Amino acid sequence: MPANVAIPIAGFKDVYEVSTVEKALQELSPTANEALRALYEKMVRLGGQRFTVKPSALPEMERLFAELPNFTDVLADIRKHLALCIDSNDSIELPPMLLLGEPGIGKTHFARKVAGLLGTGFGFVPMSSLTAGWVLSGASSQWKNAKPGKVFDTFLNGDYANPVIVVDELDKASGDSQYDPLGALYELLEAQTATRFVDEFVELPIDASGAVWLATANDPARIPEPLLDRLTVYEIEAPDAEGSARIAATIYQEIRNSHDWGRQFPEAPAASVLDKLASLPPRDMRRALHAAFGAAKLAGRTELGPDDLQDGRSKKQRMGF
Repeated sequence: MPANVAIPIAGFKDVYEVSTVEKALQELSPTANEALRALYEKMVRLGGQRFTVKPSALPEMERLFAELPNFTDVLADIRKHLALCIDSNDSIELPPMLLLGEPGIGKTHFARKVAGLLGTGFGFVPMSSLTAGWVLSGASSQWKNAKPGKVFDTFLNGDYANPVIVVDELDKASGDSQYDPLGALYELLEAQTATRFVDEFVELPIDASGAVWLATANDPARIPEPLLDRLTVYEIEAPDAEGSARIAATIYQEIRNSHDWGRQFPEAPAASVLDKLASLPPRDMRRALHAAFGAAKLAGRTELGPDDLQDGRSKKQRMGF
């Protein structure tokens, strides 16, 4: 996000009622789950009020268009929706979006960039997890080692009532025959029902209607049709050679600028390094660059060379498995 764009706090919102939590805490039986009791006490201590944010003016997005050339359609639609809330009392409203594309082309990286653009929080829900059946909406406190889901956790421990929440690999959700791991999304993706979302561990409603939803997937055929109907679907293609080179330059700068040791390296990589990086998916660019910085350091050099770059994919990925 350009440094000259201010993202002010637009207001506050209660995501849950403290009085409701206090009542539930008082009514807990002496044999109740101690983790649940501790959670209620934390909710009372933190309070239910969270920030809501939106741009004071339409953000400058040309840099994002340049850095993320294969996400042009998504960015264009986001800019249209942001334009509607400028100069009004309305909060940011973005439709739930699904980014379809091959693994490693930058879908999750894009979602983090959107959170940065909006100046709000970020939650990540990996649906390929072995515990995907409970990861969204938590598990009952009656179960051993149960805990809240990622959605509740994002609102409780974050500062914002309108965080960006990424549901990663939506098509890889797995669960047993008695539990639909995607069931909570039917409620969460509809603003009317999301206002009283109940996590199964917490058993108290929170207002999750402010969340900005971004889902990623590789195969839409594995996503239930009623869920697809709730999502605006974008097919993300792999970037061309020029676009890949721009993405590689951006990732190089991000890695360099986020580490103190990065000051030892030039602000931009050599053209030969960009050419080699451009042949990799964005996810593998990041892995390859991290290793390349280390290789150059060990060799006593302050500039990367093409030979420092190794394929960031695993052996199985390189063999096509």
